[in-house]
Amino acid sequence: MNAPRARVARRPVHGVLLLDKPIGLSSNQALQKAKWLLRAEKAGHTGTLDPLATGVLPLCFGAATKFSQMHLDADKTYQAMARLGIRTTTGDAEGEVVEERAVQVTADQLRDVVQRFTGPIRQVPPMYSALKKDGKALYEYARAGVEVERAARDVTIYELEVTRDLVDTAQPAIEFIAHCSKGTYIRTLGEDMGAALGCGAHLTALRRIRTGTFEQSQCITLQALEAMDEEQRLACLLPVDILLAGHGVVTLDSENAARFLSGMRRRGPWPDADRVAVYASSPRALLGTAHVKAGELIPGRLLSPLEIGEIQAQQELFKLAESEI
Repeated sequence: MNAPRARVARRPVHGVLLLDKPIGLSSNQALQKAKWLLRAEKAGHTGTLDPLATGVLPLCFGAATKFSQMHLDADKTYQAMARLGIRTTTGDAEGEVVEERAVQVTADQLRDVVQRFTGPIRQVPPMYSALKKDGKALYEYARAGVEVERAARDVTIYELEVTRDLVDTAQPAIEFIAHCSKGTYIRTLGEDMGAALGCGAHLTALRRIRTGTFEQSQCITLQALEAMDEEQRLACLLPVDILLAGHGVVTLDSENAARFLSGMRRRGPWPDADRVAVYASSPRALLGTAHVKAGELIPGRLLSPLEIGEIQAQQELFKLAESEI
Protein backbone atom coordinates (compact mmCIF):
# COMPACT_ATOMS: atom_id res chain seq x y z
CA MET A 1 0.00 0.00 0.00
CA ASN A 2 1.40 3.41 -0.94
CA ALA A 3 2.08 5.83 1.90
CA PRO A 4 -0.07 9.00 1.79
CA ARG A 5 1.65 11.91 0.06
CA ALA A 6 2.93 14.50 2.50
CA ARG A 7 1.03 17.78 2.58
CA VAL A 8 3.01 20.72 1.29
CA ALA A 9 2.73 24.38 2.18
CA ARG A 10 1.45 26.14 -0.94
CA ARG A 11 2.85 29.49 -2.02
CA PRO A 12 2.28 32.06 -4.77
CA VAL A 13 4.20 31.02 -7.88
CA HIS A 14 3.92 32.96 -11.15
CA GLY A 15 5.19 31.98 -14.59
CA VAL A 16 5.11 29.38 -17.35
CA LEU A 17 6.70 25.94 -17.23
CA LEU A 18 7.25 24.19 -20.56
CA LEU A 19 6.75 20.56 -19.68
CA ASP A 20 7.62 17.55 -21.83
CA LYS A 21 4.59 15.49 -20.85
CA PRO A 22 5.39 11.80 -20.38
CA ILE A 23 3.37 8.96 -21.84
CA GLY A 24 0.74 7.46 -19.55
CA LEU A 25 -0.27 10.60 -17.67
CA SER A 26 -3.24 12.80 -18.49
CA SER A 27 -2.51 16.49 -18.93
CA ASN A 28 -4.17 17.19 -15.58
CA GLN A 29 -2.14 14.51 -13.80
CA ALA A 30 1.07 16.01 -15.19
CA LEU A 31 -0.10 19.48 -14.14
CA GLN A 32 -0.89 18.35 -10.59
CA LYS A 33 2.52 16.68 -10.27
CA ALA A 34 4.34 19.85 -11.40
CA LYS A 35 2.12 21.99 -9.17
CA TRP A 36 3.02 19.80 -6.19
CA LEU A 37 6.75 19.97 -6.98
CA LEU A 38 6.62 23.78 -7.18
CA ARG A 39 4.29 24.05 -4.17
CA ALA A 40 2.17 26.40 -6.29
CA GLU A 41 -1.21 27.73 -5.18
CA LYS A 42 -2.78 28.09 -8.63
CA ALA A 43 -2.08 26.37 -11.96
CA GLY A 44 -3.61 25.42 -15.30
CA HIS A 45 -2.53 24.03 -18.68
CA THR A 46 -2.98 25.34 -22.21
CA GLY A 47 -4.43 22.44 -24.18
CA THR A 48 -5.01 18.78 -23.45
CA LEU A 49 -2.74 15.97 -24.59
CA ASP A 50 -4.03 12.39 -24.53
CA PRO A 51 -2.40 10.06 -21.94
CA LEU A 52 -0.71 8.17 -24.82
CA ALA A 53 0.68 11.43 -26.25
CA THR A 54 3.92 13.09 -25.19
CA GLY A 55 5.54 16.46 -25.75
CA VAL A 56 5.07 20.19 -25.35
CA LEU A 57 2.57 21.08 -22.63
CA PRO A 58 2.83 24.68 -21.38
CA LEU A 59 1.77 24.91 -17.72
CA CYS A 60 0.65 28.26 -16.33
CA PHE A 61 1.10 29.23 -12.70
CA GLY A 62 -0.44 32.10 -10.75
CA ALA A 63 -0.94 35.23 -12.83
CA ALA A 64 -0.06 33.35 -16.04
CA THR A 65 -3.39 31.48 -15.82
CA LYS A 66 -5.12 34.76 -16.74
CA PHE A 67 -3.53 34.61 -20.20
CA SER A 68 -3.60 30.85 -20.84
CA GLN A 69 -6.65 31.11 -23.11
CA MET A 70 -4.57 33.07 -25.62
CA HIS A 71 -2.28 30.10 -26.03
CA LEU A 72 -5.13 27.60 -26.41
CA ASP A 73 -5.73 29.21 -29.82
CA ALA A 74 -2.12 28.71 -30.97
CA ASP A 75 -1.17 26.51 -33.92
CA LYS A 76 0.32 23.14 -33.03
CA THR A 77 2.77 20.74 -34.68
CA TYR A 78 2.63 17.00 -34.08
CA GLN A 79 4.72 13.97 -35.00
CA ALA A 80 2.70 10.76 -35.25
CA MET A 81 2.99 7.12 -36.25
CA ALA A 82 -0.05 5.54 -37.90
CA ARG A 83 -0.31 1.76 -38.14
CA LEU A 84 -1.98 0.89 -41.42
CA GLY A 85 -4.50 -1.90 -41.94
CA ILE A 86 -5.98 -1.87 -38.43
CA ARG A 87 -8.80 0.29 -37.08
CA THR A 88 -9.56 0.59 -33.36
CA THR A 89 -12.45 1.89 -31.26
CA THR A 90 -10.45 4.88 -30.07
CA GLY A 91 -8.34 5.65 -33.15
CA ASP A 92 -5.18 4.82 -31.20
CA ALA A 93 -3.42 1.85 -29.63
CA GLU A 94 -5.51 2.08 -26.45
CA GLY A 95 -8.70 0.88 -28.16
CA GLU A 96 -9.94 -2.51 -29.26
CA VAL A 97 -9.40 -3.67 -32.84
CA VAL A 98 -12.60 -3.35 -34.87
CA GLU A 99 -11.29 -4.11 -38.37
CA GLU A 100 -8.22 -5.51 -40.10
CA ARG A 101 -7.56 -5.09 -43.82
CA ALA A 102 -4.78 -5.83 -46.26
CA VAL A 103 -2.41 -2.95 -47.01
CA GLN A 104 -1.57 -2.22 -50.61
CA VAL A 105 -0.39 1.38 -50.70
CA THR A 106 1.84 2.97 -53.32
CA ALA A 107 4.06 6.04 -53.11
CA ASP A 108 1.70 7.85 -55.48
CA GLN A 109 -1.25 7.13 -53.21
CA LEU A 110 0.67 8.52 -50.24
CA ARG A 111 1.45 11.71 -52.15
CA ASP A 112 -2.21 12.06 -53.15
CA VAL A 113 -3.38 11.61 -49.55
CA VAL A 114 -0.91 14.24 -48.30
CA GLN A 115 -2.27 16.70 -50.88
CA ARG A 116 -5.87 15.84 -50.03
CA PHE A 117 -5.41 16.50 -46.33
CA THR A 118 -3.30 19.66 -46.62
CA GLY A 119 -5.20 22.93 -46.30
CA PRO A 120 -8.73 23.53 -44.95
CA ILE A 121 -10.45 20.23 -44.10
CA ARG A 122 -13.48 19.09 -42.10
CA GLN A 123 -13.23 16.64 -39.21
CA VAL A 124 -15.84 14.79 -37.21
CA PRO A 125 -14.53 14.84 -33.59
CA PRO A 126 -13.85 11.37 -32.17
CA MET A 127 -16.15 9.86 -29.57
CA TYR A 128 -13.15 9.36 -27.31
CA SER A 129 -12.59 13.08 -26.72
CA ALA A 130 -13.22 15.65 -23.98
CA LEU A 131 -15.78 17.58 -26.04
CA LYS A 132 -19.04 18.05 -24.13
CA LYS A 133 -22.56 17.02 -25.11
CA ASP A 134 -25.32 18.02 -22.69
CA GLY A 135 -22.69 18.69 -20.02
CA LYS A 136 -21.05 15.28 -20.40
CA ALA A 137 -17.72 14.49 -22.09
CA LEU A 138 -18.03 12.43 -25.27
CA TYR A 139 -15.66 9.78 -23.90
CA GLU A 140 -18.17 9.11 -21.10
CA TYR A 141 -20.83 8.24 -23.69
CA ALA A 142 -18.27 6.16 -25.60
CA ARG A 143 -17.33 4.13 -22.53
CA ALA A 144 -21.02 3.42 -21.97
CA GLY A 145 -21.31 2.17 -25.55
CA VAL A 146 -23.39 5.14 -26.71
CA GLU A 147 -22.65 6.80 -30.07
CA VAL A 148 -23.49 10.52 -30.14
CA GLU A 149 -23.98 12.49 -33.33
CA ARG A 150 -21.17 15.03 -33.80
CA ALA A 151 -21.08 17.94 -36.21
CA ALA A 152 -18.06 18.19 -38.51
CA ARG A 153 -15.66 21.03 -37.69
CA ASP A 154 -13.48 23.16 -39.93
CA VAL A 155 -9.74 22.95 -39.22
CA THR A 156 -6.62 23.70 -41.25
CA ILE A 157 -3.58 21.52 -41.88
CA TYR A 158 -0.94 24.06 -42.84
CA GLU A 159 1.73 21.46 -43.58
CA LEU A 160 1.60 17.67 -43.79
CA GLU A 161 4.63 15.52 -44.49
CA VAL A 162 5.16 11.75 -44.47
CA THR A 163 8.61 11.49 -42.89
CA ARG A 164 8.88 7.70 -42.79
CA ASP A 165 7.31 5.09 -45.07
CA LEU A 166 7.08 1.61 -43.54
CA VAL A 167 4.31 0.42 -45.86
CA ASP A 168 6.20 -2.63 -47.10
CA THR A 169 7.09 -4.04 -43.69
CA ALA A 170 5.49 -6.76 -41.56
CA GLN A 171 3.70 -4.04 -39.58
CA PRO A 172 2.93 -1.42 -42.24
CA ALA A 173 2.91 2.14 -40.95
CA ILE A 174 3.65 5.73 -41.83
CA GLU A 175 5.21 8.45 -39.72
CA PHE A 176 4.00 11.97 -40.42
CA ILE A 177 4.35 15.53 -39.15
CA ALA A 178 1.33 17.83 -39.16
CA HIS A 179 1.34 21.58 -38.53
CA CYS A 180 -2.28 22.43 -37.82
CA SER A 181 -4.78 24.89 -36.42
CA LYS A 182 -6.34 24.65 -32.97
CA GLY A 183 -9.01 22.00 -32.57
CA THR A 184 -7.39 19.50 -34.94
CA TYR A 185 -7.60 15.86 -33.84
CA ILE A 186 -4.50 14.01 -35.02
CA ARG A 187 -6.11 10.65 -34.20
CA THR A 188 -8.93 11.56 -36.58
CA LEU A 189 -6.44 12.76 -39.19
CA GLY A 190 -4.62 9.41 -39.00
CA GLU A 191 -7.91 7.49 -39.29
CA ASP A 192 -9.10 9.62 -42.22
CA MET A 193 -5.78 9.20 -44.04
CA GLY A 194 -6.03 5.43 -43.51
CA ALA A 195 -9.57 5.42 -44.87
CA ALA A 196 -8.45 7.40 -47.94
CA LEU A 197 -5.70 4.82 -48.52
CA GLY A 198 -8.33 2.08 -48.46
CA CYS A 199 -6.91 0.14 -45.54
CA GLY A 200 -7.78 2.03 -42.34
CA ALA A 201 -5.31 3.11 -39.65
CA HIS A 202 -4.84 3.98 -36.01
CA LEU A 203 -2.16 5.96 -34.17
CA THR A 204 0.51 4.07 -32.27
CA ALA A 205 2.52 7.14 -31.22
CA LEU A 206 1.81 10.85 -30.93
CA ARG A 207 4.10 13.67 -29.87
CA ARG A 208 3.45 17.40 -29.83
CA ILE A 209 6.71 19.01 -30.94
CA ARG A 210 5.58 22.63 -31.06
CA THR A 211 2.76 24.81 -29.78
CA GLY A 212 2.73 28.44 -30.80
CA THR A 213 6.30 29.70 -30.36
CA PHE A 214 7.22 26.97 -27.85
CA GLU A 215 9.30 24.00 -29.05
CA GLN A 216 10.18 20.62 -27.56
CA SER A 217 13.83 21.66 -27.13
CA GLN A 218 12.70 24.23 -24.51
CA CYS A 219 10.83 21.68 -22.39
CA ILE A 220 11.76 19.95 -19.17
CA THR A 221 10.64 16.51 -18.01
CA LEU A 222 8.95 15.72 -14.71
CA GLN A 223 11.87 13.39 -13.92
CA ALA A 224 14.35 16.26 -14.31
CA LEU A 225 12.13 18.56 -12.25
CA GLU A 226 11.94 15.99 -9.45
CA ALA A 227 15.76 15.80 -9.30
CA MET A 228 16.08 19.55 -8.69
CA ASP A 229 15.95 21.56 -5.49
CA GLU A 230 13.29 24.26 -5.03
CA GLU A 231 15.41 27.14 -6.33
CA GLN A 232 16.30 25.21 -9.49
CA ARG A 233 12.64 24.38 -10.10
CA LEU A 234 11.61 28.02 -9.80
CA ALA A 235 14.42 28.99 -12.16
CA CYS A 236 12.77 26.81 -14.85
CA LEU A 237 9.77 29.14 -14.97
CA LEU A 238 9.48 31.56 -17.87
CA PRO A 239 8.02 35.01 -17.15
CA VAL A 240 4.26 35.51 -17.35
CA ASP A 241 4.51 37.81 -20.37
CA ILE A 242 6.06 35.01 -22.49
CA LEU A 243 2.39 34.21 -23.24
CA LEU A 244 1.96 37.68 -24.76
CA ALA A 245 4.49 37.34 -27.56
CA GLY A 246 3.10 39.07 -30.62
CA HIS A 247 1.29 41.72 -28.58
CA GLY A 248 2.15 45.38 -29.01
CA VAL A 249 3.65 47.12 -25.98
CA VAL A 250 2.37 50.18 -24.11
CA THR A 251 4.29 51.58 -21.14
CA LEU A 252 2.59 53.85 -18.58
CA ASP A 253 4.00 56.18 -15.93
CA SER A 254 3.12 55.50 -12.30
CA GLU A 255 0.01 57.70 -12.19
CA ASN A 256 -1.51 56.27 -15.38
CA ALA A 257 -0.47 52.76 -14.41
CA ALA A 258 -2.44 53.02 -11.15
CA ARG A 259 -5.52 54.30 -12.98
CA PHE A 260 -5.25 51.62 -15.65
CA LEU A 261 -5.00 48.91 -12.97
CA SER A 262 -8.26 50.19 -11.45
CA GLY A 263 -9.93 49.53 -14.82
CA MET A 264 -9.90 53.09 -16.17
CA ARG A 265 -9.24 53.82 -19.84
CA ARG A 266 -6.24 55.97 -20.67
CA ARG A 267 -5.72 58.31 -23.61
CA GLY A 268 -2.44 58.56 -25.52
CA PRO A 269 -0.73 58.71 -28.91
CA TRP A 270 -1.06 54.99 -29.56
CA PRO A 271 -2.12 53.51 -32.90
CA ASP A 272 -5.17 51.23 -32.97
CA ALA A 273 -4.26 47.70 -31.95
CA ASP A 274 -6.28 44.61 -31.07
CA ARG A 275 -3.77 43.22 -28.60
CA VAL A 276 -1.25 45.06 -26.44
CA ALA A 277 0.66 44.15 -23.30
CA VAL A 278 0.67 47.03 -20.82
CA TYR A 279 3.58 47.73 -18.45
CA ALA A 280 4.38 50.18 -15.66
CA SER A 281 7.58 52.11 -16.37
CA SER A 282 9.20 52.18 -12.94
CA PRO A 283 9.69 49.64 -11.64
CA ARG A 284 8.98 47.85 -14.91
CA ALA A 285 6.12 45.45 -14.35
CA LEU A 286 3.43 43.79 -16.41
CA LEU A 287 -0.01 45.23 -15.62
CA GLY A 288 -2.15 43.24 -18.04
CA THR A 289 -3.56 43.29 -21.55
CA ALA A 290 -5.63 45.84 -23.46
CA HIS A 291 -6.64 47.01 -26.91
CA VAL A 292 -6.31 50.48 -28.38
CA LYS A 293 -9.10 52.19 -30.28
CA ALA A 294 -9.15 55.86 -31.37
CA GLY A 295 -6.35 56.75 -28.97
CA GLU A 296 -7.94 55.02 -25.98
CA LEU A 297 -6.21 52.23 -24.08
CA ILE A 298 -9.04 49.89 -23.03
CA PRO A 299 -8.22 47.38 -20.26
CA GLY A 300 -8.57 43.64 -20.88
CA ARG A 301 -7.19 41.06 -18.42
CA LEU A 302 -5.50 42.82 -15.50
CA LEU A 303 -3.15 41.61 -12.81
CA SER A 304 -3.92 42.57 -9.23
CA PRO A 305 -1.51 44.76 -7.22
CA LEU A 306 -0.91 41.68 -5.03
CA GLU A 307 0.09 39.56 -8.05
CA ILE A 308 2.40 42.30 -9.34
CA GLY A 309 4.09 42.50 -5.95
CA GLU A 310 4.49 38.72 -5.75
CA ILE A 311 6.01 38.60 -9.25
CA GLN A 312 8.51 41.31 -8.30
CA ALA A 313 9.40 39.45 -5.10
CA GLN A 314 9.90 36.24 -7.10
CA GLN A 315 12.19 38.08 -9.55
CA GLU A 316 14.23 39.47 -6.65
CA LEU A 317 14.57 35.94 -5.29
CA PHE A 318 15.93 34.79 -8.67
CA LYS A 319 18.46 37.65 -8.72
CA LEU A 320 19.58 36.84 -5.18
CA ALA A 321 20.02 33.16 -6.02
CA GLU A 322 22.04 34.01 -9.13
CA SER A 323 24.30 36.39 -7.22
CA GLU A 324 25.13 33.61 -4.75
CA ILE A 325 26.26 31.19 -7.47
